[in-house]
Amino acid sequence: MTQIEPKQEIDRIVSFLKETFQRTGFSAVVGFSGGVDSATVLGLTVRALGKDAVYPVLLPYGPLGTRGVLDATEYIEALSIPPSHIVRIDIKPAVDAIVGHDLGVDRVRKGNVMARVRMVYLFDQAKKRNALVLGTENRTEHLLGYFTRFGDAASDVEPIVHLYKTEIYELARFLSVPSSIIEKTPSADLWPGQTDEGEFGFTYKDADEILSMRVDGKKSVDDIVKSGKDSGLVETIVKRMEQNSFKQHVPYMVNNG
Repeated sequence: MTQIEPKQEIDRIVSFLKETFQRTGFSAVVGFSGGVDSATVLGLTVRALGKDAVYPVLLPYGPLGTRGVLDATEYIEALSIPPSHIVRIDIKPAVDAIVGHDLGVDRVRKGNVMARVRMVYLFDQAKKRNALVLGTENRTEHLLGYFTRFGDAASDVEPIVHLYKTEIYELARFLSVPSSIIEKTPSADLWPGQTDEGEFGFTYKDADEILSMRVDGKKSVDDIVKSGKDSGLVETIVKRMEQNSFKQHVPYMVNNG
């Protein structure tokens, strides 16, 4: 992977955010889970717009997101965002009202509902505050299809979707995101014990290196394996990307020629 220069990348994103929000005239709503991606987006947005134009929204599912709420609160305070701008909404009642009637619902379906309910609340808060919703998706998740359509993938502005997960950590360190967030195992908090890498079966580091060679370097699977990567790992990551590629193209529409 090509190494990024954190300061230059941060300056580039901040400039993009300033220009975008000056042109549109809105303030910003950021769904803050207490994870490294949303923390990085929040830090970048405060740099770009100032603390008085940013509204963090915490959306835990009952006690499941307690650790994330605590970590998020610590960083929000460090950024000096006004307490009146912080919104906390427990999504459990809304989610349970949707899935409670279906005793056979599996945890993936329920996780999708949770992601979509969160986005409903975020866009409602944005309407209330004359704001745009900031997305927190990174490039690794996007390429692997590790997102919920019309859930965490829905947004008005995506400031970090061009950066791989390992690059997000570099920006987070430069932004002085607390170590409690940076060192935490990545998780979408969709069920107890859920972790991103546990679902993948591989690490973000491995994914980023292989995706970079495949997507940016245009290398074949054979060439990636010849570079020293485990063949099974390469096939797993590339297969996941290809199987989820449909997410990049929906909705499918009639072609009028």
